[in-house]
Amino acid sequence: MKGKAVYEVGGAVRDELLGLPVKDRDYVVVGATPEEMERLGFKPVGKDFPVFLHPVTHEEYALARTERKTARGYRGFTVYAAPDVTLEDDLARRDLTINAIAKDEHGSVIDPFGGVRDLRARVLRHVSPAFAEDPVRVLRVARFAARFGFAVAPETAALMRAMSAGGEVDALVPERVWQELAKGLMEAAPRRMFEVLAECGALERVLPEWRALDAGRALGALDAAAGRGAELAVRYAAIFAGAAADVAERASARLRASGECRDLAVIAARARPALERAGSLPAAEVVDLLQQLDAFRRPERFEAALAVRELDAIAAGRPDPAGLLRVRRAAAVARAVDAGAIAAGRPDDIAGAIRAARVEAVARLG
Repeated sequence: MKGKAVYEVGGAVRDELLGLPVKDRDYVVVGATPEEMERLGFKPVGKDFPVFLHPVTHEEYALARTERKTARGYRGFTVYAAPDVTLEDDLARRDLTINAIAKDEHGSVIDPFGGVRDLRARVLRHVSPAFAEDPVRVLRVARFAARFGFAVAPETAALMRAMSAGGEVDALVPERVWQELAKGLMEAAPRRMFEVLAECGALERVLPEWRALDAGRALGALDAAAGRGAELAVRYAAIFAGAAADVAERASARLRASGECRDLAVIAARARPALERAGSLPAAEVVDLLQQLDAFRRPERFEAALAVRELDAIAAGRPDPAGLLRVRRAAAVARAVDAGAIAAGRPDDIAGAIRAARVEAVARLG
């Protein structure tokens, strides 16, 4: 790009310095205008600021920019992108020092804010006081703590507490909160995300239902889920498995959680009292439980709900492998009942006849 300076920036540089796989590469262009980028064949895609896709690689190239706070919340910014914005100006607007590192076309690292030092020290530190202008950054710090296991610098932790106390976090929209929480749940140590948010006072603001949970039990279940490499819905549901179903329902509605996550969390929490007594339930109640867990229509959800129950039981210190085994065996024999043949006999109550056959099959298990 003749006459312009192009730098690789952000997560790709950070991860490369950490020796981690690099997925996506982003670039900042200094000294260019949108018109010049388009003349070079770059396709504009940015809505709020000038971002372009490379005509060949389709990687993102953004014009160097600065931001000025104009209103509360993460959308209240005015963006200035022009040829006179320097690389350091662009890096200064970023959230953390470890994300404010650049690399030039020769591979030389440009690090005006000490990001390399903080990578070595395993510390998450804000770049400037402008951090406080964007409440999403509180969530991002918590998520990065869960990903890398880094400590939060004392001055950054203090700033996050001030942002929570001052109500800036309250301006976050549910979709953005869910986006960050969902990513954090899938990190290596998701517990850290919740711990960091709790320490700065943000957790009960973005998720007031947390007060209704046994935090130790919820985080223990999440630890076990992460240790098993569980999918997102199981990790999310495990947090609420020890609480009442309405807690999971309210939290999911507030966060606008995905349907899969919401449904599993509510179903698992609602079924917990019966699952806790699974080893001694009468056959008829076992069949009702299977129906409640969608064992006949959605066997994958049934297995996910049992996985959530197992994680919660481990966290509560009351594992019940025999009870879960009984439920799984009951599901197998109940599914083996030939509902089609029963329906073909045209009994007065087809659904009742199928249920009775399933209850009989489960009863034979003992």
